[in-house]
Amino acid sequence: MASRGRRPEHSGPPELFYDQNEARKYVRNSRMIDVQTKMAGRALELLNLPEGQPCYLLDIGCGSGLSGDYLSDEGHYWVGIDISPAMLDAALDRDTEGDLLLGDMGQGIPFKPGSFDGCISISAVQWLCNANKKSDIPAKRLYHFFSSLYSVLARGARAVLQLYPENSEQLELITTQATKAGFTGGVVVDYPNSAKAKKVPYRLARQGLVRKSREWVLEKKERRRRQGKEVRPDTQYTGRKRKPRF
Repeated sequence: MASRGRRPEHSGPPELFYDQNEARKYVRNSRMIDVQTKMAGRALELLNLPEGQPCYLLDIGCGSGLSGDYLSDEGHYWVGIDISPAMLDAALDRDTEGDLLLGDMGQGIPFKPGSFDGCISISAVQWLCNANKKSDIPAKRLYHFFSSLYSVLARGARAVLQLYPENSEQLELITTQATKAGFTGGVVVDYPNSAKAKKVPYRLARQGLVRKSREWVLEKKERRRRQGKEVRPDTQYTGRKRKPRF
């Protein structure tokens, strides 16, 4: 357990920090349940989903399933991924309705392209900014996470990632890798005048461009440039359909 005032991600890997004792708190502590539920509600609000239409959502860092319960109560279907076996066991014990997957978001989101109508994540993404072993490179893990998340979202879908950035440099690191992966969007600061740690919902959007259109081709080329890859210059013929050859 983290000492008083110490950030949890400085206490070691998340799969060790979120042990059975921590998992128990997320099941029994009424204040933690209330806070988690309210943040899930805020994230769902920012997703701006079609009203009255059940959607298929992804919950990254789903923990004991508290956020997922809110999604279920609102009529949505969801899949949760978390790195902590203890937290997922707690979710199973609570008979949460979503499907659960044990996995490390820093290694990518293992679903088919276009699987989800939206994504929420509560207090999880900042863990990727820390290296718990020599092979961990935060920028690479963040990019792997965001690029795979971009892939599994349907065209035009949004992701709302609530997080507690340690400083402006950490938020800049997250923003840079999200943009590099192709996302557009920005930061929404709730309670900006609060002296306490700010809860920052970071809303991202996957652009809903028609595949193979000129705009789609230009956006894809620009994304590859941001990734540092060699890309041919744009011309008046970029994205034009070629005439059939006989």
